[in-house]
Amino acid sequence: MNHVPPFWSAAYAPRRGPLTRVLARAAIRLSAFVRALAQADHHTFASF
Repeated sequence: MNHVPPFWSAAYAPRRGPLTRVLARAAIRLSAFVRALAQADHHTFASF
């Protein structure tokens, strides 16, 4: 990933509450998973 996710400042800002940070980090992980899943659809797995 070559860009900063929009939830990054909420996930790692020390002045945010712990629940906000946990939810923002979960959103970052979920968006990375969805991005990887979308990219996997565009790759062929035939290597022969």
